[in-house]
Amino acid sequence: MSDFAAPAASDTTDFANPRVAAAAAAAAEAFTAPATAVPAHDANLLRRTYRLMHTAAEMATLFEEEKATASRYVHATARGHEAVQLAAAFLLTGNDYAAPYYRDDALLLGLGLRPYELMLQLLAKADDPFSGGRTYYSHPSLRRAGIPVIPHQSSATGMQAIPATGMAHAISYFEKQGLAIVSLNKSAGWLAEKPLVLCSIGDGAMTEGEVAEALQMAILHQLPIVYLVQDNDWGISATGREMRAMNAYEFAAGFPGLRRMQVDGADFESSHTGLAEAFAHVRARRGPVLVHAKCPLLGHHTSGVRREWYRNDLSTHQEQDPLPRLHQRLLALGVSEEELDGLRAEACTTVRADWAAALAAPNPDPATFADHEFAPPAVTEEAGERSPAGAEKALMVDAALHAVDDILQEFPEALFYGQDVGGELGGVFREAALLAKKYGEARVFNTPIQEAYIVGSTAGMAAVGARPIVEIQFADYIWPALNQLVEELSKSCYLTMGKFPIPALIRLPIGAYGGGGPYHSGSIESTLLTIRGIKVVYPSNAADMKGLMRAAFLDPNPVIMLEHKGLYWSKVPGTEEAKTVEPAAGYVIPLGVAAIAQAADAEQLARGNTALVVTYGMGVHWAKAASRDFPGQIEILDLRTLNPLDFDAVTAATRRHGKVLVLTEEPLMNSFAESLAGRIQRHCFTALDAPVFTLGAANLPAIALNVELEKQMLPSAAKVAVALGELLGY
Repeated sequence: MSDFAAPAASDTTDFANPRVAAAAAAAAEAFTAPATAVPAHDANLLRRTYRLMHTAAEMATLFEEEKATASRYVHATARGHEAVQLAAAFLLTGNDYAAPYYRDDALLLGLGLRPYELMLQLLAKADDPFSGGRTYYSHPSLRRAGIPVIPHQSSATGMQAIPATGMAHAISYFEKQGLAIVSLNKSAGWLAEKPLVLCSIGDGAMTEGEVAEALQMAILHQLPIVYLVQDNDWGISATGREMRAMNAYEFAAGFPGLRRMQVDGADFESSHTGLAEAFAHVRARRGPVLVHAKCPLLGHHTSGVRREWYRNDLSTHQEQDPLPRLHQRLLALGVSEEELDGLRAEACTTVRADWAAALAAPNPDPATFADHEFAPPAVTEEAGERSPAGAEKALMVDAALHAVDDILQEFPEALFYGQDVGGELGGVFREAALLAKKYGEARVFNTPIQEAYIVGSTAGMAAVGARPIVEIQFADYIWPALNQLVEELSKSCYLTMGKFPIPALIRLPIGAYGGGGPYHSGSIESTLLTIRGIKVVYPSNAADMKGLMRAAFLDPNPVIMLEHKGLYWSKVPGTEEAKTVEPAAGYVIPLGVAAIAQAADAEQLARGNTALVVTYGMGVHWAKAASRDFPGQIEILDLRTLNPLDFDAVTAATRRHGKVLVLTEEPLMNSFAESLAGRIQRHCFTALDAPVFTLGAANLPAIALNVELEKQMLPSAAKVAVALGELLGY
């Protein structure tokens, strides 16, 4: 049934990675499913396909007829893509995982969802099973017995490739560790038919750089994933000729180790035959597969971008309509016109009845608008021994290392990856030293220079049940990961009504000292704090580092741990107190709880002769050094967590002292520090004896390399002392 070409010698030689080289030899076989395959399907399957094709087509027709209502919220439909989507749906099982894209409503019907359920999402109704009226049509998220697990799906094209590959990565990890994936349909061991991931994507989205990152990792680790590329030769109003130098099948030839296939996406039998071959290949764990399916686009790009505005090829595309083709095939197999009319009428009746029911369904209760910003925290109280008897002092970097070591030892579902954290080095700051040797390369491993994959894959990992700890080498390099952080991680819990929170711990070395220069010294917390749905932690000493690290790992939400490089080793003058007695294993500090790093003297407080410094990270140590010029007069509040913010502690401390300095290492203009100062002024105005002071770095685009220039730009103990003198004398 297969038509394979022998691999060329150039496809199988000279690969440094033997695993990839072996996979490349197999993947070089290029398969094209014939458009008129001898049917491997019984007539009942084709009848079901015909009815569901008509269901999807009737929905598209109805939405157009009712566009005054249906187009209130923008949507796209599968019209023209039904054949390949249904073929994929029929091959998936309840043990699999899937990442559909926004045109895949036929795929969802094939998985067993009712038109009514899809319409609830189209109309943003309360009972929308995916998001409760919070996100667009055909953006599913579902955990339901008998249906593949479908995590949060965003609208950003190409974005799904990385989380989907992360799901496959987690499946592979669980297999290698001999761990069971616990889900609705499996609780122990591995089934004979091993799970896989289907990533559905458009051909235009294949030009995204993040797709290449996903393919690279799928090949490097030989992950169980099928990339189904639906190519209708359009990307909104841009044709394939305008937006790409090659189609996805041709593109895949540049990835040795990735098997590539082509099917006629408008022909159900070609699609089913090719996808069955791809699924069997992946289930046998022979590596990832890319299936390129050519499809006509018969509907609008979306309801908001209408085909009549720019399309001049509709007649050509309509010649490839999969419905008439399947109709003729069924007639040739002996199915009567009368029976086909009955199937079509059944689909029409179902769609119209479901539309009426969906229109009558209730809208969301406005009072629920803020539900599911975060999943409930796992740690709500400090626990464990902070200062065990006889324990020695530890550096911050060692406290972090020991915290991760304890986690990996205790939680087999935990793994740690990023640039240079594996192998011999164990991180450029040695913050992961020896962990790879201790736990093996399946658990602690290096990634390519792919910040988007490092962060975005955690969404897929979490959906399968893994608990990833990842690291971006320097905070300055977080920017390529912002797409994934914003669109996938931050929105998942909220838009899935809590079904898919993402427990991911993301470590970011941050901050400036000693000539790190413009690309290794940045402070970026204000940017991160504009992203809702993530938590941001910033410890200032070893004990807090260990307790907050564990709490961040246990939290069911994305947590970014900002770790100041200048505090890691306590080598910077004035940071000696970052080195503390190391807490015992299991010590935790709840996120969102500030700490008084230094209290004011009671006598000075009674005289009204004190001031408060609100700060975090390196700021704690600048403030401590500066306060020596004002004995007993300065209280220092260490925020420890920037989101959630312990504003109750801030307001209570403000009311105690009446004078406040908010101190940060960031450039001050438009910063978190300025925002916090404004909030203090708004809520504590009557308790203030002076304006809220702020101090931060110079408002410049980068930290200069020269150490003297760096000193001029950054806050320091001396600069803090000047500000405190002015504040106390106000």
